[in-house]
Amino acid sequence: MEFFVNCNTGSLAPYTAPLDAANIRHLYRRLGFSASVPTINQSIGQSANAVVDTLVNQAVAAPVIPAPAWSEWTNADYPEDDDIAGPLRRAQREELTALYGNSLLDNGLLDRMSFFWSNHFVTEFPVYDCNNFLFEYANCLQRNALGNFKTFVSEIGLTSAMLRYLDGAFNNRNRPNENYARELYELFTLGEGLGYTEEDIVETARALTGYVNRGEVGCTKITFDPERHDTDAKTILGQTGNWGYDDVIDILFNERANEIAFFICSKLYTFFVHPDVAADEAQPIVNGMAATFVANNFEIAPVLRELFKSEHFFDDTAVGVIIKSPIDLYFNFISESNFTYDDGTVTNAIDAAAMIGQRIFDPVDVAGWQRDRQWINTNFIIGRWLTMEVFVELFFAADQEQFRQLGIAAAGPNGATINDPNQIARAIIDKFLPKGLLTDMDYDRAITVFREPYEDSNIYETGTWNMLLEDTPSQVYLLLNHLVREPEFQLK
Repeated sequence: MEFFVNCNTGSLAPYTAPLDAANIRHLYRRLGFSASVPTINQSIGQSANAVVDTLVNQAVAAPVIPAPAWSEWTNADYPEDDDIAGPLRRAQREELTALYGNSLLDNGLLDRMSFFWSNHFVTEFPVYDCNNFLFEYANCLQRNALGNFKTFVSEIGLTSAMLRYLDGAFNNRNRPNENYARELYELFTLGEGLGYTEEDIVETARALTGYVNRGEVGCTKITFDPERHDTDAKTILGQTGNWGYDDVIDILFNERANEIAFFICSKLYTFFVHPDVAADEAQPIVNGMAATFVANNFEIAPVLRELFKSEHFFDDTAVGVIIKSPIDLYFNFISESNFTYDDGTVTNAIDAAAMIGQRIFDPVDVAGWQRDRQWINTNFIIGRWLTMEVFVELFFAADQEQFRQLGIAAAGPNGATINDPNQIARAIIDKFLPKGLLTDMDYDRAITVFREPYEDSNIYETGTWNMLLEDTPSQVYLLLNHLVREPEFQLK
């Protein structure tokens, strides 16, 4: 039984009503890593068509991480002294991790998608342990995140990280290795046991032989050796010939186009809309997305444009039904609060995410993080509470005034509720929780926490309270610390 029941009856037809703040918050939480109050306010009243096109166009045009100076280093470029080389390697990985973390916060849909694909085309850094391989892999994810899926499949399979991770670098004509061929079908394109046979895996492994040039020095880019490639005939998905790497990709997409489209669109649906893709309500949507995918020659962006503009996506039953991943937990808060952050904040967030189950570029296994329920257990939920409280405290210690500004921004563009503590508290609650709190009693408890610093005075009774008073930053701080432990804060 799924954690949430999918009762969404909306169609893929365009959502035509002007977007309100709740619609836009929902869009930004799913399409990127959320957004600040000013960013949300800019889109209020616009059409889904206009806002989605703007965000997708921005993502398509967004820059990828520039190559660091060490991006092509091999082991020969590091000092021979391990006491010097070790810290240097760690510093380079931390540099790239911080760059990628900032991209997640800055690049909206581009890196929401690149991170999605890192959990689809999985590699685990400790297996290959080469910084230049990691950069090549991350670069491939970013460049192809919104591009052509067939091209993506072709390129990712020849990254050195993937060739090492799934043993393609040891797949030669005399001793074929089936690991990559199996995962190409099972995890990357078709789904387990769907549309292929064991014989297809064996024959595909033979076609993929030859990418075994690993160099004499570790961490050297892996290249093709024609002498190690099997040149005999192979039969793959019913097609016989002297097939090589490019032929495998062509045959797969020619012979199994509909199956690939349905499998990938199912994953996009569960990631962006609802964890229950098996529901009767979801199947027509996935079928429609798959038809769009095939009609656009496996271009990814048109599928996302259609989905994000749809009645189905904006249906109320789609809001707040996905459990935040650890990365979502911290990065959404950074974006939504609009608090000032630096590389240290980003690195701390990435480290905290690793502690509660999500280490960037190192999923749990080749099948990736299974998401949703996986993120919530006794240890992880306590870790989520405690680490979020630490982040709130660090932001408060760094600059209390930004907590006041958050409250004022939440009051709305005209500041109409700046003198009403109950309305300010509700506005902050509704900003950070996708569907607010569950009951009136929950709201009352949260509002009581917000009001506490001035409860011993008569300032509320006299109507003289406002967000410009000295202790109002503390009120926002207390409310946020209360909210991060609420069940509704774990959802997006």
